[in-house]
Amino acid sequence: MEKVNLDDAFGSFDEHWSPRLAAELNGQAVKLAKLDGEFVWHQHDDADELFLVTSGQLRIEFREEENVVLDEGELLVVPRGVEHRPVADEEVEALLFEPSGTTNTGDTESELTKTDLERV
Repeated sequence: MEKVNLDDAFGSFDEHWSPRLAAELNGQAVKLAKLDGEFVWHQHDDADELFLVTSGQLRIEFREEENVVLDEGELLVVPRGVEHRPVADEEVEALLFEPSGTTNTGDTESELTKTDLERV
């Protein structure tokens, strides 16, 4: 068992769109990410993805659904197979919950794809 202080963990890195692994439980990964700007359009065919905003405001854009804006303290689960793109007009700190081994860019290969996550 390891305690994670979120303020310290978020303070330990500056990179945007480069999630860090904070914890794992029941086959799920808890990732911390700093977001700024537009991410790539993608979907996760086999996994739901939870976004929990801890600081800032995040817009999740959808091609076939209405966009959703998340403020600090709000969360959204994007169901598997739903194409989406996170957009942060200013820096956002967020927790992501998804099955361990899920690639951050889902079905889209890009320069933002991260496969080996650093642990905070």
